[in-house]
Amino acid sequence: MNKRKFFKPFFNVVARILFRVKIIGEENIPETGSFILCGNHVHALDAPVIIVTAKRKIRFMAKEELFKSKIISYFAKVFEVIPVKRGAADLDAVKLSMKAIKEGDILGIFPEGTRNGMAKHSSIKAGAAFMALKTNTPVIPVGIQGTFKPFTKVVINYGKPIEFSQYAVSKGKPDKEHLEIVSEKIMEEIVKLRDNK
Repeated sequence: MNKRKFFKPFFNVVARILFRVKIIGEENIPETGSFILCGNHVHALDAPVIIVTAKRKIRFMAKEELFKSKIISYFAKVFEVIPVKRGAADLDAVKLSMKAIKEGDILGIFPEGTRNGMAKHSSIKAGAAFMALKTNTPVIPVGIQGTFKPFTKVVINYGKPIEFSQYAVSKGKPDKEHLEIVSEKIMEEIVKLRDNK
């Protein structure tokens, strides 16, 4: 039995009732093809709610500390979350992410790297830009609004895919300047979607 197909509809209903989820721009998620989904990070439930309400399969990258909880670890494995070692170059996570993209999935990344990173004035992580340029994969920006308090509204606003093929590289590492340009463009689009009422 495919556990994902069993749990996703159930958690979809729970999320929509509990957080009154409103989805905008779902038509911007193409039916097929690999993409990198990048959003702002406001709550620990951002990724789970996106995973269970999205029409496509999305595999998020998440800090490996979350896997210490048996319950979280179980559902992370069900939904094929990719664990990441923070503060180090995690080659295993990179390989798993590239494999997900190669298999036609959508890879989910929070460029802020931590919850409310922009509010904390944290530097934007270049991981999303690196994956986009290294794999020549379009980015779908998403803006998230809400507190995730029960029975308050959460808005998930998807933008149109953005191409960065002019900066893509097939060999070696992407140029640092290009990583900065792409990272800034991604966050700019995320902020527009987040602030769109």
